[in-house]
Amino acid sequence: MNKEFIEKWKSQVKKGTLSFVVLLVLKENEVYGYELIEKIKTLTNIEIAEGTLYPLMNRLKTDNLLESKWVEQETGIPRKYYFLTEIGKQTLEEMKTQWADLHKVLNKLT
Repeated sequence: MNKEFIEKWKSQVKKGTLSFVVLLVLKENEVYGYELIEKIKTLTNIEIAEGTLYPLMNRLKTDNLLESKWVEQETGIPRKYYFLTEIGKQTLEEMKTQWADLHKVLNKLT
């Protein structure tokens, strides 16, 4: 087995699916950045650096898939909460369909 190849492949799979993972986590609730990192880690064992997450969130906002709002806290600094737009919800449904189709094809091949 070529471990170096596997590690590069895993990294590319992670990068390629991270937008999908973020949208899936946001489908139910508004979440602030650090909370999103922790939820993804808990649910998927994928560790995301802030330097990876926040540029992704900005791209998703630019694509009108999500929005954000600042929420004041009783103590501490305000938090920026992210949530799906209507376009984001529709896009997520299409992504889920495409993912299911890909899953079927890969299962046939394995």
